Amino acid sequence: MTLYIDPPQWPGHGRMWSHLVSDVSFEELHAFAALIGAPARAFDGDHYDIPSEHYGDAVAAGAVEVGSKELVRLITEAGLRRPKRRPVSRPTC
Repeated sequence: MTLYIDPPQWPGHGRMWSHLVSDVSFEELHAFAALIGAPARAFDGDHYDIPSEHYGDAVAAGAVEVGSKELVRLITEAGLRRPKRRPVSRPTC
């Protein structure tokens, strides 16, 4: 079981965030996230958003530290990358 995490460099909601991914399956990802106490609401389609204060917990539990580009490459090659959801455009009258 190998999970990957990028550095906490993504700002949002007054915090910095990392992305946690699996290159095997979403089942593996969900199991690991539960192990480290990440809430289900932190799942964002193909990764978990992990706040910087829990980055060390993920690494201590076995997540491998990689750069953001490497993380995207890993999940793309594994076929687990999901496109960003785009807002539905509404016709204007």
